[in-house]
Amino acid sequence: MNTADTIFALASGGGRGAIAVLRMSGPAAGMALAALAGGLPKSRMASLRRLRDEAGEVLDQALVLWFPGPHSYTGEDSAELHLHGGPAVVAAVAGALAALGARPAEPGEFTRRAFLNGRMDLTAAEGVADLVAAETDAQRRQALRQVDGALATLTGAWAGRLTRLLAHQEAAIEFAEDDLPTDLGDQARAGAVALRAEIEQHLADGGRGERLREGVLVAILGAPNAGKSSLLNALVGREAAIVSARAGTTRDVVEVRLDLAGVPVTLADTAGLREAGDEIEQEGIRRAHRRAEEADLVLAVFATDAPPDAETLAWVTPAALVVANKVDLRSAPATIGGVVPLAISARSGEGLDALRAALSAAAVRLAGAGDAALLTRPRHRAALTEASAWLAEAEAAALPELGSEALRAALRALGRLTGQVGVEAILDVVFRDFCIGK
Repeated sequence: MNTADTIFALASGGGRGAIAVLRMSGPAAGMALAALAGGLPKSRMASLRRLRDEAGEVLDQALVLWFPGPHSYTGEDSAELHLHGGPAVVAAVAGALAALGARPAEPGEFTRRAFLNGRMDLTAAEGVADLVAAETDAQRRQALRQVDGALATLTGAWAGRLTRLLAHQEAAIEFAEDDLPTDLGDQARAGAVALRAEIEQHLADGGRGERLREGVLVAILGAPNAGKSSLLNALVGREAAIVSARAGTTRDVVEVRLDLAGVPVTLADTAGLREAGDEIEQEGIRRAHRRAEEADLVLAVFATDAPPDAETLAWVTPAALVVANKVDLRSAPATIGGVVPLAISARSGEGLDALRAALSAAAVRLAGAGDAALLTRPRHRAALTEASAWLAEAEAAALPELGSEALRAALRALGRLTGQVGVEAILDVVFRDFCIGK
């Protein structure tokens, strides 16, 4: 990526539409806009212009906006062209911009330039990507908190405290013979202990932020003909899985995504648990067990017209949701595996509202959708884990000089989280999943 280039990209969706928004940013953005629109409009004021190519041919009549740097999204001279949404119009204007020396943007290049130009920190940039990808209200709210700097504000405060601790430690070393308080080193150590405790409290959140961002996985387990596929179809409101009276119809994992109380949830219907009859069914059951091991929540389904099977009972824990299906045929038992089941009928719909409510409550609990979860990516957790480890080194340091080095390393770890230090190696990882035009 060359930041000296002027870049452009379609910021709106592809295909035919009423309006197509084409963004442009870079040192030659003003020149290119003036050439297309017959001059620059007033900054931040929409102007209706005829766009012409270098040969003078009219390409479109469009609204154009001019955002001179540094007060733009990227911090550079930028422009937006609100075109008519036909593919031919977009292609013609893009061709004219290329002829003027601009090039198509790479994925995430606009936001990457905003980061490099100090318009946002790295966590806010990740929040932008999460906001574009948000499927549910809870994800949207979490992404907006990230964009607004919730994590950056917190880590910035930690970094400020850590800087003061380091200054005290250095003063205790460099000016040991001067008239300074004799307990500066002890104060720095005590401050490191308190700061590490706060960081560890955020690390001990159970991964709620990552789970909300990526979704809660629910594995539906049960014996053949327990009604797992019928239950999946009833919960999602469509025939997502094949239902048959023949046992063992489901051989592979069938996954469906849905929104429960603002939390993205993936329901995984699995092969019936039993002694496998052939190698294909064996593989299906192996995948069922693997998916249950990976799941955030197990939904154990039992049929009321059959005794509880040992294979599914093995997955019944206090953390699981236990379902007694087919209550239209026979009443549900008081307990299954020591757990009171949710009595439902996937066929008639009885009890499904209660099951949806229980699933929603579990999803909210697992994802912390009502909390201000701040750690949303493994990168955040890794940086704070490293900072905490260095603070522990500072606490245990036998020499003041070793304590100073540990505090300095902890400060560098916090800086990498927001992108203040040592970020070149991770920029490509952060921005590779962005869409083009953002």
